[in-house]
Amino acid sequence: MIPWSVLDVAKIPGEAGELRLKRRGAEFSIMLGNNELMNSRLSGSEEALARLSCERLRTRENPQILIGGLGMGFTLRAASAELGPEARITVAELVPAVVAWARGPMAEIFGNSLEDPRVGIYEGDVGHLIKSGRSSYDAILLDVDNGPEGLTRQANDNLYDFTGLGIARSALTPGGVLAVWSSAPNKDFSHRLRRAGFKVDEVTVRANGARGGARHTIWIATK
Repeated sequence: MIPWSVLDVAKIPGEAGELRLKRRGAEFSIMLGNNELMNSRLSGSEEALARLSCERLRTRENPQILIGGLGMGFTLRAASAELGPEARITVAELVPAVVAWARGPMAEIFGNSLEDPRVGIYEGDVGHLIKSGRSSYDAILLDVDNGPEGLTRQANDNLYDFTGLGIARSALTPGGVLAVWSSAPNKDFSHRLRRAGFKVDEVTVRANGARGGARHTIWIATK
């Protein structure tokens, strides 16, 4: 068996933790401690995050999309495939090294997705864009952590608490969508979304799409 090799290590801004980019043959993994945050072989649920969101935007002209978390680009590439030429997609990535990995060691995975004229990369906290974007976005897609209970960064909890959800709702256009990826269901979060004024659909998807894998949760919350 081919052993894993560590290609790079990156600090998480404002946190003590480190991300490690690992490679084994053609397979990549991003780790936080002993937790694997993402793997290049498992893209199904991240792609579903984009697909389920974009299905709600079919009738919209010039949709504006904000994606929180670049990761391995699964959500970005799926959204790009679903949306038309007039769409605009902003991807916020907190860890600059993740963007560098996308353009460097993982460039083959990303293809030309970062050069798509519809796509802009913001190196910083997605929360800043949400706070400054009143009625700006037709959809906000969040995959910045392990779900509503933060793993990589404690400050991420601010995106998912009642106040954070209210800010996100204000950043959406009428009928806009807040979509949230999670590794597991969370009844308290579902309740919080509804209290914040969203109409909520909770969907279970598989980590590897039609091929199975772990069950993940996506909330599609409509303003």
